[in-house]
Amino acid sequence: MAALTIFDRLNRERPQPTPTEPAREDQTTQLLEWIVKHWDQPTITARAIGKFGPTPLRNDTKRILNLTRALVETGWLIPIPTWRHDKREWKIARGLPLNK
Repeated sequence: MAALTIFDRLNRERPQPTPTEPAREDQTTQLLEWIVKHWDQPTITARAIGKFGPTPLRNDTKRILNLTRALVETGWLIPIPTWRHDKREWKIARGLPLNK
């Protein structure tokens, strides 16, 4: 067995680094800011977010639906009934302050 260097011994006691994936709150805030600043229509669909939304969220339907669920819970998005069972559309509640 090879002898441990001082760096190996120091690293044994340090906690393992956490994953670098951004927190859900950061992604929710990023989506909210994009909707408020860049989307000028009164409603938005999951498909529009997946096509035109922030780059890290594009084409990730599951993440988009999770983030929009959080925005519905905070009052920023209001679900709208659609004629298709697989279409998700929301009315944007404009005028709320961006900071919490």
